[in-house]
Amino acid sequence: MTTQDARPAFAKAPTPSKRPLVIRIGKRLRGTLNRLATAQSKIATGPVMSPDVFPWTARLAEQWQTIAQEAASILRHRDAVPPLKDISPDHARIAGDGNWRSFFLVGYGYEVAENCARAPQTAALVMQIPDLNSAFFSILEPGAVIPRHRGVTRGLITCHLGLLVPDQPEQCVMQVENTDLFWEAGRWLVFDDSQYHQVHNSTDQRRVILLLQVKRPMRWLGRITNNLALWAIRRSPFVQDARRNLGMWEEAYRQAEQNETA
Repeated sequence: MTTQDARPAFAKAPTPSKRPLVIRIGKRLRGTLNRLATAQSKIATGPVMSPDVFPWTARLAEQWQTIAQEAASILRHRDAVPPLKDISPDHARIAGDGNWRSFFLVGYGYEVAENCARAPQTAALVMQIPDLNSAFFSILEPGAVIPRHRGVTRGLITCHLGLLVPDQPEQCVMQVENTDLFWEAGRWLVFDDSQYHQVHNSTDQRRVILLLQVKRPMRWLGRITNNLALWAIRRSPFVQDARRNLGMWEEAYRQAEQNETA
């Protein structure tokens, strides 16, 4: 069986009028919740921030080569790593070309045990991070374009650790609001993905990063509200459809591993 043969049928994103009630309510409340997160934040609220706001970033940066080696091992079966659009129907608009792939270790608090076993040292490092929401290897193929978009909530901070980057990193750019950023091996980019951002990989090389999302440090009211919002998101079809689809892709990766040893 080839990877293509193993590809399952995935959940499709419903039309806006048929979106589950919790998602429609969440979209209406997003502006209010983001303003509360800004007011309650204990760290800078600009689009881009220093990695130093999280002490654990230094520890992971010291181990970036180990993490990169595990990511390279995962890429032996690159075709069995799912495109993000196949995991999350809600990302189809921005990941529709299939050139953005994601190998999840943790997704919205749900550990993917088999994947963690495939990258054990990386998994051990990320499991020590306080208030971790998600952790995965994010793989951007040559020529990939992620159009302008914004994330679900300002209650999460996104952190990128460069692992395998193009030889001309300035040609693989992420624009966060009006700031152009590019990845460097062993260095972090930390930003608020509720701000508008877009990505262009104008090189002929693949870009691989460790992408983490952690809860924004906030005062008590913001923390309680954020925890409630994330609890609702975690149980919504936005996450549950992705969990089901990710589980289906596990068989494709297992098959690729078996073919390698056959």
